[in-house]
Amino acid sequence: MYRGTPLHEARVLITGGARGLGRQLALEAARHGAVVTIWDLDQTRAEAVVDELRAAGGIGSCARVDVTAQEQVAAAALEAGGQDVVINNAGIVTGKRLLEASDAEIRRTFDLNTLALFWVTRAFLPGMLERDRGTVATIASAAGLAGVARQTDYSASKWAAVGFTESLRAELRTDSQGVGTFVMCPFYIDTGMFDGASTKFPRLLPILKEQEVARQAIAAIESGTEQIITPWLARLLPAARILPVRLFDRGLDLLGINHTMDEFVGHHEPSAGEAMRG
Repeated sequence: MYRGTPLHEARVLITGGARGLGRQLALEAARHGAVVTIWDLDQTRAEAVVDELRAAGGIGSCARVDVTAQEQVAAAALEAGGQDVVINNAGIVTGKRLLEASDAEIRRTFDLNTLALFWVTRAFLPGMLERDRGTVATIASAAGLAGVARQTDYSASKWAAVGFTESLRAELRTDSQGVGTFVMCPFYIDTGMFDGASTKFPRLLPILKEQEVARQAIAAIESGTEQIITPWLARLLPAARILPVRLFDRGLDLLGINHTMDEFVGHHEPSAGEAMRG
C-alpha cells in the first residue's frame, strides 16, 4: 500500500522549477534532504535556484528542457536518471475569453498543462515501478474542479490534470504497492502569474502564499496524502456538484468567482518552464 515517499536522500525532479511555486517546491524539498533536479526553459533562473539550494547546504542540478517536446523529455530523462519523486509543476495561463485566445495560445495551454504530464510521467514511471517506490505529483488547480470565466482553456486543461492523476492512481493501485500519486488543487497563488486576479471574500477564498502551498505539497508527498484542495472553501466544490446546475452557478456567482479574472494582467511573455497557476 502506498504510504508516501520519504525525501531524505530521495531524488526529486521538478518541472518549471526556476521561479514561483516551482522554486519554492525545490527549496522545500531540499530542506527535507532531497537531491533536487530542476527542468525549465529559463536556464539562468534555474541555475540561480540551484545556487540557492547549494548555499543552504542542499544538492541540486538543472537542465534546460521544454516539457512539451516529447523526444526532448525522453532524452533529458535518460540523462537525469531515475527519480523517486516527479513534480509536474510547469504550467501556463492565457486569461482570455474563448473568442479572444488565439489557436496557438489554446494549443500551448494544453501542450504544457496537460500533454506534458504524459511525456514527463511516462519517462520516469517505469523506473519507479521497477523499484516499487515513488510519487508522481501534479500541481493542478481549483479551476480543475469548477469552470471559471476567462479560463476556458486553462480550466479545461486542469480538469484534465485532475482526471489524469485520478486515473493513474487507479492504475497504480493494481500495478504497485509502493508507487502513488498526489494532486494539489489550489486557488490563486501569489506567484505573480495571476497578477491582477482578485477575490471578493479574502477570508473565505484568500490568495494563497507560495511558501505555504509548497510546504503543504512536500509534506503531502512524504506522508502519502493523495489530494489537497485549498483553501478550505474550495473543498466543498465536489460535494456542491449535487446541486442543480443553476444553483451551483449561482453559488459561484455569489462568491464572485467569475469576476476574479476581470483585472488579470499576468506576465506578458511567459515561458514553457514557468509555473503559473490558480
